[in-house]
Formats: sequence, structure tokens, C-alpha cells
Amino acid sequence: MAAARNEFKLIRSSGTEEYKRSAVTLSCRLSPEISAVNMEIRWFKGTRCVCVYKNGHVTGGRGYEGRVSLFTQEMERGNVSLQLRDCGWSDEGDYLCQVTDGDRTEEITVLMTAWVSK
Repeated sequence: MAAARNEFKLIRSSGTEEYKRSAVTLSCRLSPEISAVNMEIRWFKGTRCVCVYKNGHVTGGRGYEGRVSLFTQEMERGNVSLQLRDCGWSDEGDYLCQVTDGDRTEEITVLMTAWVSK
């Protein structure tokens, strides 16, 4: 392997994720496209932990139990996106994705905004 194992950065597909239905995906992936299966993934909203992935297990934070999931079948391709279900107005805001591999940690913020019907 030419590159060091833990050389990666996080990228998002767009600056803002809008939700119109009961679920939204906050898109985030590793670049280059390396496996995240053995990494630790955490999603935060402010200081609240939304979701933790560690040792193959996904755990929802307080108030998010049963509402969050990761695309574990796509982690091999670097997908660390968060899916949040049963969204309400209180879910709107900035979400921080934090990925740790050994002694390296990368972070990126994804903004979720709600649409307002006319």
C-alpha cells in the first residue's frame, strides 16, 4: 500500500440536506474511497451525541434511539452517511460527523434544513 492506512478526509455531497418526508440522509463519505468498517464513527448535533458506530455496532444517542442508522452495507466503500427518521423541527441544524481511525480523526459539518410548505 503506497498511502498510509489512515490518510483520508471526509466529503459531503452538498452543503445542505433538506427533508420533506419522514426521513433524511446526511451524506458523508471518506476520500479516498476506503473501508470505514474498522473505524469509529460519531455523529453529533451540537454537544448531543446522535449516533456511534464502534466494533460493528450502531448505537443511537439519547432521544435518537430507533431513529438513526448508518449504511453499514456501504461502509466498505467509505459511506459513513447518517439516516435520521421521524424528523421534526427540532432536528433542523448542524450535524458533525467525526471519523476516527487509530490516532487520526477527521470531522465535517452537514447542515439539515426543513422546508416550509406554502
